Amino acid sequence: MSAKKILVTDKVHPILIDSLRAYGADVTYDTTIDNTKLDEIIHLYDGIVINSKIIMDPSRIDKASRLTFIGRLGSGLEIIHLAHAKRKNIAVYNSPEGNRNAVAEHEFAMILCLLNHIIRADREVRAGHWDREKNRGTELRGKTVGIIGLGHTGSSFAEKLSSWRLNVISYDKYRKRYPANLRFVHKTDLQTVMTNADIISLHLPLTDETDMMVNDAFLSRCKNGVIISNTSRGRIVDTKALIRGLQSGKVGGACLDVFENEKPETYSEEEKSMYHQLFGMTNVVLSPHIAGWTHESLESIAKVLFERILEGKHL
Repeated sequence: MSAKKILVTDKVHPILIDSLRAYGADVTYDTTIDNTKLDEIIHLYDGIVINSKIIMDPSRIDKASRLTFIGRLGSGLEIIHLAHAKRKNIAVYNSPEGNRNAVAEHEFAMILCLLNHIIRADREVRAGHWDREKNRGTELRGKTVGIIGLGHTGSSFAEKLSSWRLNVISYDKYRKRYPANLRFVHKTDLQTVMTNADIISLHLPLTDETDMMVNDAFLSRCKNGVIISNTSRGRIVDTKALIRGLQSGKVGGACLDVFENEKPETYSEEEKSMYHQLFGMTNVVLSPHIAGWTHESLESIAKVLFERILEGKHL
């Protein structure tokens, strides 16, 4: 039997490449491959491992005549047309467990930075300004945190809150029961989260159902001064609506690791104006989609994905 040919298109921990090869796979590891180049060579491979830059749409899947699996580094599956892959008998694997802790730690850090004005205070001290009163912080203790989506990352974030003397509530449309380790999380409905939460933490996949979910109507139903934290997918939050909320004071602050458009070089004039407004606000904490981007998660994602591929008998 000839070796399985597997293409890896994005940076991955060496443990994945080494493990695949140890099981006899013929691995091509080329991070320069883009969608255009992939169209020319995808028919040569039995498996492919991708990250966010590669889009596996129906047209590309049709070109992949030998493909038996698609491996997604991380969690988001919106870059893969799942229904078409299923029609073609192509298995799809991802590894959301691999970076769940990284995302939770990063989000927790962003919220603490926001509440305690750490970024602004740091800049001021470096510039020789010493303003303690302006940078007086707000404690997490006693606040109500509402988590929307209690999957891998939502659960990990909730675990981080367990000892902080908070009221943790959560809405998850598709999860009937919460595990024993999350018994302190009160399962409720979406309206209760919006009405009562001081901080709303979003942990959702991007689907037709969640696209632009946090819009003007959503925010109007929230508690005055609510903090919106999004480390999931940018398009879950309507950026213009968020800016309006921040300007009016309806939204007290925001922690954003993800954005509607994450390629500044492609901004339209309208987007340039929109992000200029957002980025100029002092009540937001921002990072460039790095919440799950730690040294540890790089290895963990690779290990989890390899196990999925192995369990699926693709080697």
